[in-house]
Amino acid sequence: MTEPLAFYEHRQFFSHEAPPRTVLAPMEGVVDAMTRSVLTSLGGVDLCLTEFVRVTTQLLPEHVFYKYAPELRSGSRTAAGTPLLIQLLGSDPVCLGENAARAVELGAYGIDLNFGCPAKTVNRHDGGASLLKNPERVANAVRGVRSALPSTVSVSAKVRLGFHDKSLHREIAQAAESGGADWLTVHARTRDEGYQPPAHWAFIASMRESIRIPVIANGECWTPADVMNMQRVSGCRHVMLGRGLLARPSLAREIRGGSELTWAETLDLLRNFYLESFDARGEAFASARLKQWLRFMANGARPTSEISEGSSVHSMVDVGVTPSSRAQNLFERLKRLEPIRKIDFETLA
Repeated sequence: MTEPLAFYEHRQFFSHEAPPRTVLAPMEGVVDAMTRSVLTSLGGVDLCLTEFVRVTTQLLPEHVFYKYAPELRSGSRTAAGTPLLIQLLGSDPVCLGENAARAVELGAYGIDLNFGCPAKTVNRHDGGASLLKNPERVANAVRGVRSALPSTVSVSAKVRLGFHDKSLHREIAQAAESGGADWLTVHARTRDEGYQPPAHWAFIASMRESIRIPVIANGECWTPADVMNMQRVSGCRHVMLGRGLLARPSLAREIRGGSELTWAETLDLLRNFYLESFDARGEAFASARLKQWLRFMANGARPTSEISEGSSVHSMVDVGVTPSSRAQNLFERLKRLEPIRKIDFETLA
């Protein structure tokens, strides 16, 4: 008999008995509330994380958490019902704990800690991947948050394979576990490797084998075949998708046996994302954010000789082929508009 979903909530969400799950990655400046809303509406995404909330030496005011997670006002879930974790970035265990407690008081589903951000500015100020140089600091940060929260609330960590190299990858995983993390997400590159391919999925397997808590694999998945390969090599059932899901918005549902986006669905996604962004912050913001997403989608759009109304947007794509599809032409036309306006969507069909 299948256990009810409630059994897997919070700290048991990624238990070894839980079904395979897909997480939407917390991409700074990209995956905001509007992005989470439209992507989770397509199906296949089981959990979301906010962009990182930077914690330094102060207890942040409530409006900062609502800025990054307006879903806190609706049960810490997207409109589609997908739960949302608050991701914190910092290095001070006490301050991280205090801010985690405030987020939970506001209704956060759980807390994730960012030890993976490769940005030089963040690392220079002792945040993100910089803590990977000393795994004990990872353990202390996780411990500070775990001790500040009710026992029912999940605490997790997102890491890379190391900072300059991979020599401490197992120690990093063990540090997160010893600090009290309920699960660990691993981006299969070091900080110095940034986002350059390839992703080193075999090192995720090494980390998974060194700890008892569940591990979520992440890095360089653009197609369902990529996801299957990452699961096979890493040994992880659960996956996190970032840039690949933006380039191919139906990827999460495809790996569950669902269909790719049709042309009509793609137009609806673009329109809905623009309108939600417009309602949230106005025309200039909506235009800039849509162009940003179009760059992801255009980079993933591969042409075929013929495109029918029922064609999926990603059946148009082949890596390395010069884009010439109707999708690509539309993306390019929209990107040239200054700015994109509501009325422009009347011509999309």
